[in-house]
Amino acid sequence: MSEVKTKTPISNSRIGDSAPRPDGIPKVKGTFAFSSDLWHEKMLWGGTLRSPYPAARINKLDITEALLIDGVHTVLTHSDVPGEAVYGLEHADQPVMAAEVVRYEGEPVAIVAADHPEIVRRALAAIKVEYEEMVPLTDPEIAESVGHIHPDGNVFRKINIRHGDQEIQGDIQVEGFYEVGMQDQAFLGPESGLAVPGEDGGVDLYVSTQWLHADQRQVASCLGLKEEDVRITLAGVGGAFGAREDLSLHVHLCMLAMRTNRPVKMIYSREESFHGHVHRHPAKMWYRHHADREGNLLRVEARVLLDGGAYASSSGAVIANAACFAAGPYRIPNANIEGIVVRTNNPPCGAMRGFGAVQTCMGHEAQMDKLAAVLNVDPVEIRLKNALKTGDQLLTGQIITGTAPVAEVIRTCAEHVPSYQKSSDLMSLPGGAGRTADPEHISRGEAIAVGFKNLMFSEGFDDFSSAVCHLEDGVATITCACAEVGQGFVTLAQQITREILGVEEVILAPAATETVGSAGSTSASRQTWMSGGAVQKACEEVRLKLLQRVTEEHEIGIDDLVLAEGQVLSLNGDFSISIDVATENPLEARVEYRHAPTFPLDENGQGDAHVSFAFAAHRAVVDVDPELGLVKVVELITSQDVGRLLNPVQAIGQLEGGAAQGVGLAVMEEVLVAEGNIRNASFTDYLIPTALDMPPVEVAAIIEQPEPGAPFGAKGIGEPPSISSTAAVVAAIREATNLELPRVPVRLTDIVSVEEPS
Repeated sequence: MSEVKTKTPISNSRIGDSAPRPDGIPKVKGTFAFSSDLWHEKMLWGGTLRSPYPAARINKLDITEALLIDGVHTVLTHSDVPGEAVYGLEHADQPVMAAEVVRYEGEPVAIVAADHPEIVRRALAAIKVEYEEMVPLTDPEIAESVGHIHPDGNVFRKINIRHGDQEIQGDIQVEGFYEVGMQDQAFLGPESGLAVPGEDGGVDLYVSTQWLHADQRQVASCLGLKEEDVRITLAGVGGAFGAREDLSLHVHLCMLAMRTNRPVKMIYSREESFHGHVHRHPAKMWYRHHADREGNLLRVEARVLLDGGAYASSSGAVIANAACFAAGPYRIPNANIEGIVVRTNNPPCGAMRGFGAVQTCMGHEAQMDKLAAVLNVDPVEIRLKNALKTGDQLLTGQIITGTAPVAEVIRTCAEHVPSYQKSSDLMSLPGGAGRTADPEHISRGEAIAVGFKNLMFSEGFDDFSSAVCHLEDGVATITCACAEVGQGFVTLAQQITREILGVEEVILAPAATETVGSAGSTSASRQTWMSGGAVQKACEEVRLKLLQRVTEEHEIGIDDLVLAEGQVLSLNGDFSISIDVATENPLEARVEYRHAPTFPLDENGQGDAHVSFAFAAHRAVVDVDPELGLVKVVELITSQDVGRLLNPVQAIGQLEGGAAQGVGLAVMEEVLVAEGNIRNASFTDYLIPTALDMPPVEVAAIIEQPEPGAPFGAKGIGEPPSISSTAAVVAAIREATNLELPRVPVRLTDIVSVEEPS
């Protein structure tokens, strides 16, 4: 991230204002430097040879012909890895490059550095690999019972949440099987970066990422270097959504740069990007809900199976989330939730926006609709009857001590007057420009869904963020390793600084490992709370130092002083001094910020594992052509719990963006995998919603109930919009078609039964 300096007037750039993004104009104008724009006059180009098979033995690997090509500087394989040969976000189980076996299609086998991308392509084609194909393990349902495809076994984690009375039976019981397909994060900027060898034997890596210091730890281990000898600077990020938490080209770039003693740049193609990062876990889920005849939930039973693919990534944490939030934001006195995530030869899966709660929301909300239908009650009313509130107990035994406006998000979303109207315009019907739909046959459906998840890292993880505030000549410089991936920290950090210090000019220094400690990952809806909290704490310490200085130099009581409009002022108005003058000698604070402690779940899935929770509801309106199986999402209405609203325009952007990913998963987005092979690794065949596919997103309410213990009372808001939006759209399609539709994305053939020709 390049240095950002602004002089936005204080009056419209503090907490609660719709402060403009300092990177907004350059991004719109196309002048913002993304990681793919990195350049060095002496650089080489790098490339990766990947396995075409999901499971195979490598019997022979010959790089001789590639090395003989003019312009090729080096070709490296697994034997050239100078340090640890494996890495991993939570557990090191993934090879830097495959040695004896490959475990998924696209696994790296060799890397090349050459003078030009075309020479790289020729060199990769010249490498000879003799594979012995093996039968891939692609069915997650048998992974636990068959032979291991990795020395660590086929089960990443199994968790069982047992809460309350396991024998209780409800007079009313509903049961269902549900499935969620593999979704891709589909960021617009593919993986790219630049590594520059250092004169000290270390390396400087400029890369788009979500977690600088986790990358540093893993890269240093693989290179056999001290962590401080691997210096990572955040380059411009073209989207992330979880896929940039894991390493991709990081180690490869550094190995090539250190071997050639030249800077090396690498950019993945779109197809390679699909193979080079993790995806959302596909899920298979079984549910049984027990209720009394008044609609009170008594017990929930569920089994959640996630396919983690070939390597662990963050699968252990994802299945914990899926299990913890498997029953939704409802009071459930008794539960038995089994969660398991397994290893297969399918593409690796890991973090994606919603982190396990997206999959289970689709299941638990379908169950709530079934329950309402059996009881012949309004789906909104049964949700309100069972809605969680502050003081209630979760499935894990944890008591909600913070805000929990579940009823508020449901009620405001349900009561909002929609703006949609039926139209005879054929372009507005399912099929759009195809003009295939008969308006008389279009069926409209409407439904609501509610979801929630945790904020920040859980289960005892040492979760913290570091920040530095430097105040000199009235200019505040904030240094934090928080990765700006589009969520708006570059705006928030300046808002916080102006709010606390009363200065106008704020510089946000580049995020880099060598200038500040870790800020943790830009994930888990945590950076507003964690890095925002770190910036707040650093600014408050500098503020105190400034007031103490003025007190000592001018003999004024510290309680009589305030900072405002670039001045240190006395409350009675008889003293003022410019902050510029008062900070000719600089002041600085370097801090670490931590949230309240959490604890691992015990053998029964019980414990205070989470810090806080955020809640959202969506109401979807859809039109369906039942003859052709076409769906058009007409409108989405949403209400969300935010704690306190810090930047309204950015909040709306998050609500709309998350809803777009939810719509995509509901009706079109799926990585198609057949026998371990990705069949649609392009934006031609992997479809994401365009502006023509997205409906208006009406914000019914942003619920402000400040969260105790959170900086400024604010909760992270990035993930909830993607959780309940999918479930709402699918429920609306069910309403329009009277079909069960237990799987997302909903396909044409799920709506229209296709008869085989006789």
